[in-house]
Amino acid sequence: MFEVTADLAALLVLAAFCAGFVDSIAGGGGLITLPALLLAGASPVQALSTNKVQGTFGAATAAISYARAGHVDLRRQVWPAMLAFAAGAAGAALVSLIPTQGLRYALPVILVAIALFFALKPGLSDQDRIARLTPTAFALLVVPLIGFYDGLIGPGAGAFYMIGFVLLAGHGVLKATAHTKLLNFASNIGGLAVFAAQGAPWWAMGLAMGAAQIAGARVGSRLAMRIGARLIKPLLVVTSTALAARLVWQML
Repeated sequence: MFEVTADLAALLVLAAFCAGFVDSIAGGGGLITLPALLLAGASPVQALSTNKVQGTFGAATAAISYARAGHVDLRRQVWPAMLAFAAGAAGAALVSLIPTQGLRYALPVILVAIALFFALKPGLSDQDRIARLTPTAFALLVVPLIGFYDGLIGPGAGAFYMIGFVLLAGHGVLKATAHTKLLNFASNIGGLAVFAAQGAPWWAMGLAMGAAQIAGARVGSRLAMRIGARLIKPLLVVTSTALAARLVWQML
């Protein structure tokens, strides 16, 4: 366990608010909170697990906000969410057994590709398009893969869910964002369940940051629903590029 001063705790809470805002719109909130926890003195496992504690609050808040506004029917996402939960738990359980260095090298390239896709592809809007996969196929093929990644490594999982909904499920940008949140919550909870069983999270700080995540997610989701793709697309480009840059910096 690590200890922080009151000033540093306040900065972590502020970081969580900003992360909740960003994550509710475009994903990538872990880009803010995970480095903040590491700088506060947490070990990598403590930081990853505490980040999942606070991140679940933001994802849940965003999911409820989008559902209340009618952008997603959470009841239809129950069994895909169960798959995401199981996959997230499996990824966290195998985090010490599976070599992930190769994937870490590939991630910056993938994230930059996502940023370029949303920056340059014409016609991306809040209008739905033709789906390439049925909802069942999407749930069976795409959701477990991203959920497993979320438990195993984590950063960028929300962006991966979102681009899956845009490219394969045919959702418009706002609808894809709304559908991402419950799945992100579920895979987060799956990973957290494994870390909690190992006693890894710093609960006090995680819960305090979680309260700030709720506030940030409420503000972010309301803005996203008001402005739509005009806000979501550029923020997704920025967060994906920033996350790629951070991963490259870590490898240097």
